[in-house]
Amino acid sequence: MLKRLDHVELIPSDFERSLDFYTTVLEGSLAQRYAVDTPGVSEIAYIKIGDSAVELVRVPGAEALAQTGERIGYRLMAFEVGDMLQTLAKLSAHGVTPSWGPMETPAFIRAEISDPDGNAIELREWRQRP
Repeated sequence: MLKRLDHVELIPSDFERSLDFYTTVLEGSLAQRYAVDTPGVSEIAYIKIGDSAVELVRVPGAEALAQTGERIGYRLMAFEVGDMLQTLAKLSAHGVTPSWGPMETPAFIRAEISDPDGNAIELREWRQRP
């Protein structure tokens, strides 16, 4: 029935800043960017990252949710990386440091970073797939 997770959709507080983060810092490829004539939405950018994508939606006047502690619902997006230390070094060159990790287990190495709005992004290097 379901094949894979296609994309994650985000409404950033600063569209251009987030577009730069996902394309420059995370090295995503801008696949589409277009104006939208829908009430509340003015623009969409679709950024390919590996076999997945992040869709940024410009919503003028959108309000941020209070993010205090854990809550029910969306928690993070996760990307597989080929080499954790190399990935963290590249991110560090852009001023991005892990919010925690890297943590090593026999099956994987895991770390987390945040995008410009504080959305958590897991980075995982698999050693043994489940």
